Amino acid sequence: MSAGTPELIAPTPARFLVADRVIRFVSYWRDPALHLLLIVVGYRLAFELRFDFNTPPEEAELFWISVPLLIVLRLATYAVVGVFRAYWLHFGLQDLLTLALAVTLSSLTFVVVLFLSHLFPGVPRSVLLVDWASAIFFAGGIPFIARALREGPVPFATPRGRRTLIIGAGERAEQVLREARRAEMCALHPVGLIDLNGARRGRTIRGVRVVGTADDLPAVSQMLKAEFAIIALEPGELPEMRRVVDQCIAGGLEFKTLPSLHELLESTAGVNQLRNVRLEDLLGRPPVNLDLAPVAADLRNRVILLTGAAGSIGSELARQIAPFGPARMILLDQAESDLYFVHLELRDAHPGLDLVPVICDITNATRLEQVYAQYRPDYVVHAAAYKHVPLMEINVVEAVRNNVLGTLLVATTAVRYGATKVLLISTDKAIRPASIMGATKRIAERIIFGLPNLHRSGTDFRAVRFGNVLASKGSVIPLFERQLAAGGPITVTHPLVQRYFMTIPEAAQLVLQAGSLSETAGAIAMLEMGEPVRILDLAEKLIRFSGRVPGRDVSISFTGLRPGEKLTEDLISALEATVPTSSPKIRISQTTETAGPELVQKLSRLFAFLDGDNRDGMLETLCDLVPECVSPLAEHRADPVKALDALSNGRSSGAWHSVLSSSQPSWRERRRTGVRFMPPPDLRTDEKREGMVCRRKDPRAGGRRRTDIGVLLPTGSSGTG
Repeated sequence: MSAGTPELIAPTPARFLVADRVIRFVSYWRDPALHLLLIVVGYRLAFELRFDFNTPPEEAELFWISVPLLIVLRLATYAVVGVFRAYWLHFGLQDLLTLALAVTLSSLTFVVVLFLSHLFPGVPRSVLLVDWASAIFFAGGIPFIARALREGPVPFATPRGRRTLIIGAGERAEQVLREARRAEMCALHPVGLIDLNGARRGRTIRGVRVVGTADDLPAVSQMLKAEFAIIALEPGELPEMRRVVDQCIAGGLEFKTLPSLHELLESTAGVNQLRNVRLEDLLGRPPVNLDLAPVAADLRNRVILLTGAAGSIGSELARQIAPFGPARMILLDQAESDLYFVHLELRDAHPGLDLVPVICDITNATRLEQVYAQYRPDYVVHAAAYKHVPLMEINVVEAVRNNVLGTLLVATTAVRYGATKVLLISTDKAIRPASIMGATKRIAERIIFGLPNLHRSGTDFRAVRFGNVLASKGSVIPLFERQLAAGGPITVTHPLVQRYFMTIPEAAQLVLQAGSLSETAGAIAMLEMGEPVRILDLAEKLIRFSGRVPGRDVSISFTGLRPGEKLTEDLISALEATVPTSSPKIRISQTTETAGPELVQKLSRLFAFLDGDNRDGMLETLCDLVPECVSPLAEHRADPVKALDALSNGRSSGAWHSVLSSSQPSWRERRRTGVRFMPPPDLRTDEKREGMVCRRKDPRAGGRRRTDIGVLLPTGSSGTG
């Protein structure tokens, strides 16, 4: 065949078309034909049973007269009710109930027709009753036999496969037993069930007996010579996962678990697929029940800007937001490759969603303003931050620039361009911070709640705090896995160090719910993080999950606390109190933020040191901005005399002096361009002594000074919209 000539498809031979039609015809009429045979056999059996298998000729004649009527009525009823649609290899209780309904309706109709045709007196009533029962028995029994032959070994056959304990005695355990009896699952031989509380001890499920509780696992496994365990806990029993795993390890059992509800909903696993127990399973918390209605109303048809969209939390937030149908989602990050793959994933999963990937550094005020001006986001989720504690101890300048100045630029630009809501992703390390990272995130909170112009802008500012996230890029788990793959040792900072952990989906879902609650408006939301987990326990379990023994096969070494680290994290500061919300997993942290000139003065000093790359000055100012900080960060707190010297040195920078005196757009220009939070010029007063631009209320009793935040932005950073 020459190039460029389309290849011709050979026509299908006529004999194959005929054969295909015959196969389809036979498949279509197979079930009705089999049911027809069962109807005749059952009806005839009813006569034979009634007359002890010696049916008189006149009764036999009555059978042949009435059976065509019964066939027509029963097959018609089967077709209407849907008996023919049942798949025999998956015949279940619902199919049996449907069959019983169809047989009952057809039998009643048959009796009515016999009565109206004057044949009823001739047909014995016992025949009608036996026919009804035999129809259900034959039409329902044969599918059950077919399913039993498919699902499991023949009764009394010699069991094969690994002797397996099923941990759980609920619906999920029954599902495992059902799947284990299939031919392709014969590698498992269930020898017993474990009930956590012992309430079902002695009972049987699908022929397998409940033999003990979780505490009995080592003894039961030895008694039954079990080699393997499948953890099939119900959602309400998940808090016991850690105890179950400990008992499996103590009994020397290899174990796996079923996919979680989240994995099933996300279609990342099937109901019959076992997987290894992961460290996030040991958090021991049931799945988050997200109230979808307020979240959907909060996100639908809105233009959403998500900063840090390529990170672990940011990308999961993007995945959670996308199904709610925002009008547009702007994915902003400076990590090009990671952002590319997140955008590609979301584009394939949600082809109808308007996704805009934006490469941008949040500390680049000019570029950030261009993004706001072009897309006009209505809802800003600010997840971009430097979060690695030891790295930020070394790179103080970048921690302040990104976490403090970046937050300031994101928040003020959002106000200038009319965003109605800004949600800051914070951390539990902002509570009594001991590290640079924690202090900068605490200052970010103070910025969005304490700066007067942001506070009066009408924009809904919120913050959400939560703990460490398992499997995130900065988590300890990927480090442990790399060390384990290399053969060890696994390094732990301190044997007593412990942290609060959440899974990435759990954190993202609760963040969105906190953003939609009316109670969290203008407040800091605290996510319920459960019980703290010892890092040493995580390391030991990770080693055991790999089939090795800690200390024997893989060693654990202690390296000492890293700079900025604490043994334990706090849930609440002495300056704060928490109150519950309508969501049981979200609380509000009540704190009084210092607003006005004092906060602006300290921030301006911090930015002056930032411009001068003065590390010591920045550390002292961080302590001044976060007075509740603790050691080791608190060791940098300056005495009053040094603080005054530092303040004067910070003001001496010519570059920062120009920042403080940078001109702002005129009030009429800002009003024309939609900038609405700046005051008219006649209400502004230059206060040279304080080194900042401020404004005062009209003189009256009780009036107080309010400070303009525009002076904190570097030249060219404030933007004119």
